[in-house]
Amino acid sequence: MKRWLAAAAIALSSACTRTPPPLTDSALAAMDWPQIEAAARGRTVTFVMWTGDPAINAYIANFLAPRLARQHDIRLRVVPGQADIANQVIAERDAGRSASSLDLLWINGETFFKLRQLQALHGPFTERLPNNRYVRWSDPTIARDFQQPVEGYEMPWGNVQLLLIADRERVSPLPDTPAALADWIHAHPGRFSFDSGFTGLSFLKSLMHAFAESPEALAGPFDEAAYLRLRDRVFDWLRAVRADLWRQGRNFPRDVAQLHQLFAAGEIDFTMSFNDGEVDNKIALGQFPASAEGYALSTGMLRNSHYLGIPAKARERAAAMVVINELLSPEAQFEKLKPAVWGDGTVLDVERLPAPWPARFAEAAARSRVPSRAALAAIARPEPAPELMIRLEQDFRHAFVEN
Repeated sequence: MKRWLAAAAIALSSACTRTPPPLTDSALAAMDWPQIEAAARGRTVTFVMWTGDPAINAYIANFLAPRLARQHDIRLRVVPGQADIANQVIAERDAGRSASSLDLLWINGETFFKLRQLQALHGPFTERLPNNRYVRWSDPTIARDFQQPVEGYEMPWGNVQLLLIADRERVSPLPDTPAALADWIHAHPGRFSFDSGFTGLSFLKSLMHAFAESPEALAGPFDEAAYLRLRDRVFDWLRAVRADLWRQGRNFPRDVAQLHQLFAAGEIDFTMSFNDGEVDNKIALGQFPASAEGYALSTGMLRNSHYLGIPAKARERAAAMVVINELLSPEAQFEKLKPAVWGDGTVLDVERLPAPWPARFAEAAARSRVPSRAALAAIARPEPAPELMIRLEQDFRHAFVEN
């Protein structure tokens, strides 16, 4: 992946010699929105995103890219490598590059934390986008990313909740507490696992909430003592069930895509997703059995948003802003909300949209294999501080992946 990104950076560097220099900060700041749209025409935006889901890839390729080309004469160039963004930015900085090879970033709270420390994000820019007026900024799972205020340096474009997904033909009743899940795992050895990537670590963070003394235990800045106390409780739970996990817990799927594959093949009876609309989506696409059902532990599971950011040294900052604005349009948010397309939750305050959008969103949000978003909201848990995710990944790998 790193070699691929390096090759892409070299190719872009060659291309950059044939294009005008990037706008200065002062020139971009002086532009109104029509001028930004005009500056974006004819440009190519390099978008680093997670490419592990065919439905998401299809949405970008079949809906977003043609729309950008048709309405704004913008070409979208997708680059895989979301997990490596911070390292790519550091490599470009250390190489003394005056302009980044990347223009638009799909980022999560951990990456946002790292990029803000590096002062590597352009902003604040969100209030300059016309569709910002529709964003549901009153929702704390949108306005704060892993306990961090967004402050205009990234724009939310989807809001989701972590769920377990079970095959109801083999799982009944659904185990809805950590204790009940442990009992099920012991009774069905080899039929449960979680990935060692972002989604699996989010599952462990949800267990930390479950074992916490109060809903506030993980709120606010990173607390070393609270982290160690709750990490040990989760790791004790995991050690108790490890021998009855898939492959006796000696191996974990590398990412959620591989976990989904095992579930779809019938090798395990559970998967999980940080998209509460994915169950209906995967059933509609024939990738999950019709007996799949999503649910949350009654002790709560994480809810968060995913975001878009612009590198501070991005060559195509104006065009990247236009792309983000399009992704916030009612049309784009409505399309990706459809279970048959992606099932990704909207970040818009739907009731503020002009007619007929509120009614259309209400209809598109209907789903049959997962509780309603209103029901899930009652047990939604906020993301803890980003340092916790960084520590948890290190500690989990040391205790379980490498041993």
